[in-house]
Amino acid sequence: MYWQTRADDLVVKAMIGLLERNQNVPKDRIDDVAIAATTQEGDQGLTLGRTSALLAGLPQSVPGYAIDRMCAGAMTAVTTVAGGVSFGAYDVAIAGGVEHMGRHPLGIGADPNPRFLAEKLVSPDALDMGKTAERIHDRFPHLTKERADRFGMLSQQKVAAAYEAGKLQPDLISVATRSADGWGLATRDEGMRPETTMEGLAGLRTPFRPHGRVTAGTSSPLTDGATVSMIAGADAVKEFGLTPKMRMVSFAFAGVEPEIMGLGPVPSTEKALRKAGLSIDDIGLFELNEAFAIQVLSFLDHFGIADDDPRVNPWGGAIAVGHPLAASGVRLMIQLAAQFAEHPEVRYGITAMCVGLGQGGTVIWENPSWNGRRK
Repeated sequence: MYWQTRADDLVVKAMIGLLERNQNVPKDRIDDVAIAATTQEGDQGLTLGRTSALLAGLPQSVPGYAIDRMCAGAMTAVTTVAGGVSFGAYDVAIAGGVEHMGRHPLGIGADPNPRFLAEKLVSPDALDMGKTAERIHDRFPHLTKERADRFGMLSQQKVAAAYEAGKLQPDLISVATRSADGWGLATRDEGMRPETTMEGLAGLRTPFRPHGRVTAGTSSPLTDGATVSMIAGADAVKEFGLTPKMRMVSFAFAGVEPEIMGLGPVPSTEKALRKAGLSIDDIGLFELNEAFAIQVLSFLDHFGIADDDPRVNPWGGAIAVGHPLAASGVRLMIQLAAQFAEHPEVRYGITAMCVGLGQGGTVIWENPSWNGRRK
């Protein structure tokens, strides 16, 4: 539906929506704008943070820059500006990401250094995300295709239920679209398949390996999208009368073998927990990016969490709504913030994701609505 919509227009529309919902913040008091994209060319190039700030109507005095950590682009934009807030350099900043995968498929135009293969630094499979997912199945045979299929089906069902209950709509921005049929209005995610069944999933082909285990039903679809968030320090929250939705406790990024990049959130989460002085048992809600079902299952298996634990992605995830690479980190945060408001008994939550070329990213958040009691 966004085939004829520019990538920068997507992020500008999201930014305008953010500013409209936070009108107490004077536009000239925004200290910086960090916008991520994985493929920084064409309408995703030209220092997106600066160009999108100008297009969204921010004063010329507001600077901006672009960021790239592939899938964790928006997450890195958030943690980077949060560091500026913590240091005292920023009062308020905007962080987000955009990916128009229709215009800019993953890896298009890239020219990997021949040393990667010549010196066997990485396997050729490392640049094919689907093949890295198959390798996790190889490493953990008890994480079967059937378990992955069931996880994919439940993601579709949970997203459909969340839409039906009106959980997701408050954080969406409607965008005008254009097609051969004329003008339209995008008001909901396009790739959802609530009719998904285990029988249907069992018959899908495995495009990444003959007789493999990863299918379209257990993978995030190619998606176009943009997200933005406002990050503010405590003094700015008080000055502008803002209502904080989450408080950042700690964050961490970690590296793993590129061939099994889906395992990245395991060490990044362990690292973030250590820095926060917490254990996995302290976490009451998880928003895990569903790049592939097997990737999430490997995380849950490592930490001893059931495949269908109600704390995990209660409103579904990227298998249903898509994973527009650099935009997804903030989507996870938006959903966790909304769930915090509904669960004052939960003090801590996690947003985590795997990252191409062998990385993982995790942010631990505290619920400002926490009532001091556990369920």
